[in-house]
Amino acid sequence: MKLNLLAVGQKMPQWVIDGYNEYARRMPRECQLNLQEIAPSKRGKSGSSGQWMQEEGKRIMTALPQNDYVVALEVGGRNWSTEQLAEQLKNWQASGRDVSLLIGGPDGLSDECQQRADQKWSLSNLTLPHPLVRIVVAEQLYRAWTVLQNHPYHRA
Repeated sequence: MKLNLLAVGQKMPQWVIDGYNEYARRMPRECQLNLQEIAPSKRGKSGSSGQWMQEEGKRIMTALPQNDYVVALEVGGRNWSTEQLAEQLKNWQASGRDVSLLIGGPDGLSDECQQRADQKWSLSNLTLPHPLVRIVVAEQLYRAWTVLQNHPYHRA
């Protein structure tokens, strides 16, 4: 199974790249984590957050593999404990499908992306900076995998 992280935003600071890569490289081949950056909309005086979100949503939908199981990272999604995420990861692996996780831009995910999602996952009730979300998702997926492997990384 491949885990595809589709995230709006490009040209991330080095600390974001390093943090994401640290956990992505730890994932095993059978649960490989791949990042695909989606170009953000150009924000200016003209336009609106809704318009920019729709543009980014179209780019996400174009990049999204058609048969993937889709998980939208949304503040209104379900909060999972580490053990619950590990169970989700196990279920995703058992499904035989690749999984795409969607991270929207500063304005969130478009309605089209949210409707396409098979699940919605909320990392926190806090508002997190979008670059940081990449690192948190990568680390939590790695942690969930270690739970399934009885690896000592996760100590509950």
